[in-house]
Amino acid sequence: MIIRKSTENDLPRIMELYRYARAFMAAHGNPNQWGPTNWPPESLIRQDIADGNSYVCLSETGNVIGTFFYNFGPDIEPGYRDITDGAWKDGSPYGVVHRVAGDGSEKGIGAFCINWAYEQCGHLRIDTHGDNKVMQNLLGKLGFVHCGTIHVEEDDNPRMAYEKM
Repeated sequence: MIIRKSTENDLPRIMELYRYARAFMAAHGNPNQWGPTNWPPESLIRQDIADGNSYVCLSETGNVIGTFFYNFGPDIEPGYRDITDGAWKDGSPYGVVHRVAGDGSEKGIGAFCINWAYEQCGHLRIDTHGDNKVMQNLLGKLGFVHCGTIHVEEDDNPRMAYEKM
């Protein structure tokens, strides 16, 4: 697998990946993370692409099989400023990953994307819904530490915050 920045031409496939991810999450006990709001909206993905923060994961044959948001910098995620029930481990600049989705065609798409992001910066933060046991298990396997709870703008459900350094 390889990672590259997304382009506008990737948008239809990226939106397909998010439809697949919503159905997968609902089938695995997590219907509320993206389902009720049909998250993420196409307008947000268009902005991610324009800002250079949207990435796709390609199979060895060049097919788009996964997607995610990645950015790095000091205090780049405003929603991470307020963390409850714990604390971040390190206040240095960090990378953030959001909206990880794959089509299930290959094993390990999510791990590949998250590991790629970590290799870019060496300090990564990520959050997930409390019902997203699949992502929580993956983050544990990848060496992330649960640091506390954060809140997001798109809904009222708290998110479990993780960090790896």
